[in-house]
Amino acid sequence: MAKQQTVLIVDDTPENIDILVGILKDQYQLKVAAGGKAALEIFAEKHKPDIVLLDIMMPEIDGYQLCQMIKSDPATKKIPVIFITAMNDEEDEARGFSYGAVDYITKPVSPPIVLARVATHLALYDQKNHLEKLVEERTAEIYDTRLEIVRRLGIAAEYKDNETGQHIIRMSQYCQLVGREYGLPKEEQTLLLNASPMHDIGKIGIPDRVLLKPARLDPEEWEIMKTHTTIGSLIIGDHPSELLKTAKMITLTHHERWDGTGYPHGLKGENIPIYGRITAIADVFDALTSERPYKHAWTVEDSVEEIKRGSGTHFDPKVVESFLGAMPDILKVRTEYLDEQIVLQKAI
Repeated sequence: MAKQQTVLIVDDTPENIDILVGILKDQYQLKVAAGGKAALEIFAEKHKPDIVLLDIMMPEIDGYQLCQMIKSDPATKKIPVIFITAMNDEEDEARGFSYGAVDYITKPVSPPIVLARVATHLALYDQKNHLEKLVEERTAEIYDTRLEIVRRLGIAAEYKDNETGQHIIRMSQYCQLVGREYGLPKEEQTLLLNASPMHDIGKIGIPDRVLLKPARLDPEEWEIMKTHTTIGSLIIGDHPSELLKTAKMITLTHHERWDGTGYPHGLKGENIPIYGRITAIADVFDALTSERPYKHAWTVEDSVEEIKRGSGTHFDPKVVESFLGAMPDILKVRTEYLDEQIVLQKAI
């Protein structure tokens, strides 16, 4: 059985309340407030009314003021308000609609009109809520799909350079943890988590003879390798999505250095976006602690010391502090997402 909808009646005259209660009691749950202050107490409760029938001429807080309060509160602004009043000229009606009311019923009220108007606006309210929910679900689905595409493209780049693809999982979570320790707002931490997997997408455009070389690169090869930042920015392109704009920023700036000696643009200090500064540390730490064809994995201790040595030259000193503060959680992530070949070696 469907739950009855709740109607809040607000009027300072008991006789008016009794009339409306008599009209509505068989079809709806009712709440009654003998004035604006009592109504505000009801709106403060967890379960809000579904519609409000509101008198205008009340002491202390009149109907117009109460309607403004209802519509200015995010928790109640969508609730439909119907003014029920003896004030029936066009100017009064226009004023009521300007404050956000959906309808206007004049006194003395007609029971069929009250029932019809309440039913109509509750139906519209339900339909609007349903449509908004569908839009939210569809928007969430589109956003989730976009996130998955970003992750898959990041994995595609890693599969060309890394047998397991675990690097982007670890590195992106390191970024989020360092961002949290740095004090970024939660939404920016999440943006960093979701955008950073694209940091090396440009490696798709690097020739295998350079990317997969099992030895140190010579100067010419190194110049080719450095172009993965600009290639990555071209792959991501220009898009209004905050996610893709952030991914492009990270792709371009995660190899810049605090002292200005990085690439591709030689940015220095706080001219490097904070997302790039955070990704730089996460990327280097994971590279140092991972096995590669041209090097053995460093210990965590040696890698941390290398990060510390880079404070003020390679890395932003404040981000280094945040990295060190997040280290307990970073090590948990590292353990959870070990490269498959490391897990295999331990099993053997």
